[in-house]
Amino acid sequence: MTACLADSIEPAFELLAPAESAAPFLFNSPHSGRIYPRSFVEQTRLEFSVLRRSEDTFVDELFLDAVAAGVPLMRALFPRSFLDLNREPYELDPRMFDGRLPPFANTRSVRVSGGLGTIARVVGDAQEIYPRRLSVNEALERIEAYYKPYHQALRRTIARIQRQWGHCVLVDCHSMPSTSTRDDAVRADFVIGDRYGTSCSEIVTEAIEAALTARGYRVVRNKPYAGGYITEHYGNPSAGLHAVQIELNRGLYMDERAYERSVGFAQVRADLAGILPALFSAVAVGLAPPRAAAE
Repeated sequence: MTACLADSIEPAFELLAPAESAAPFLFNSPHSGRIYPRSFVEQTRLEFSVLRRSEDTFVDELFLDAVAAGVPLMRALFPRSFLDLNREPYELDPRMFDGRLPPFANTRSVRVSGGLGTIARVVGDAQEIYPRRLSVNEALERIEAYYKPYHQALRRTIARIQRQWGHCVLVDCHSMPSTSTRDDAVRADFVIGDRYGTSCSEIVTEAIEAALTARGYRVVRNKPYAGGYITEHYGNPSAGLHAVQIELNRGLYMDERAYERSVGFAQVRADLAGILPALFSAVAVGLAPPRAAAE
């Protein structure tokens, strides 16, 4: 799927399910959407290529083989710059809107301060998206139409997996620029975020790190990405809910300026498919469901 404009996005997301479940995993790609509402693009002040800088371009495709391996993959079809699913539902910057936000809105988070709330104010190197303020109603409509249905489907899928297997491992899939805008330092190939050990069992994190390292990748944990709202919100290891975030270095698989797959794309996809049996095995052996552990 290439990036495009559309008058409407229906469906707004996809849940790709296997014919038969093979493991208690769910892969999720909330930032890889590349269908841009035409009305949204027309109200921004940025070139389309700049607007795309917050995309996790092709990440959903890189993990697509998980479905054939027997676990579901969920992906947004709309872009992060339009609405960010990896935020609280009402993480909103009052400076962006005409009118008063509802009293339950979180207007003081670090992400809001940085311009990256549920409705983002900036993309890329802090470039302002909108030339003027939006109406509060527009923000609330986006949340009702896109955010809430996505998370409802995510919760239902997690609950279904947990009922079947006794636990669920949510793998939240993202990408990162190949260099840091702060110091131009080259980043690791993968960053695994488990909220410093609080969002999932160490068994899950160690299995991912070991499998990637064995294939020659440079892997670090939690720095600079420890996991966002999805990892924090859905991860509850004591209840059998494990959430981990994986960030891929875009330089491994794409031309970051042209938004095109590079020669490395096929190899990265094959490697991600290749580590799945090791992950499934590690969880099957080491991650006892809470109900079984209590018996």
